[in-house]
Amino acid sequence: MKQLLLISFFLTIVQTSIAQELAVYDRFANFEKAIIKNDDKIYVINFWATWCAPCIKELPYFEKLHQQNKNVIVILASLDSKKDIEKKLIPFVKRRKITAQVVSLNDKDYNSWLPKIDQDWSGSIPATFIFSGNQKLFAEREFDNFNELNDYVNTFINQKK
Repeated sequence: MKQLLLISFFLTIVQTSIAQELAVYDRFANFEKAIIKNDDKIYVINFWATWCAPCIKELPYFEKLHQQNKNVIVILASLDSKKDIEKKLIPFVKRRKITAQVVSLNDKDYNSWLPKIDQDWSGSIPATFIFSGNQKLFAEREFDNFNELNDYVNTFINQKK
């Protein structure tokens, strides 16, 4: 019985630490202030959700990009509902052993913030926003494999030089 309580306690601590690491933004303005920085670093933000099959298919490519391309900062911005963070998003991230930064963006006023990412973004996901300083590149599409994503990111990097 003591072992069961100890295991339960440990799992609660692990779950809590994952939840604490996952930043939740209820307003795009807060997301923008924290994530979209005007510096020389190269950011790759993938907008996705656990209910989006094409998003799930390409997540391993972003995880591999995070692990292999040290020139970029990969951020996975989940658009899952706030009510799904604890029961779906956090367990999904844990199960998939995602090490890239995952954040939750819950601002449902899409018409106000989508154009701030890209004027022509319809709102469909997956979508990827790459930026560094004032340079920006947006892809409202799914990447078919890691090489395609990596080449797309490296094209941005090479144009920046």
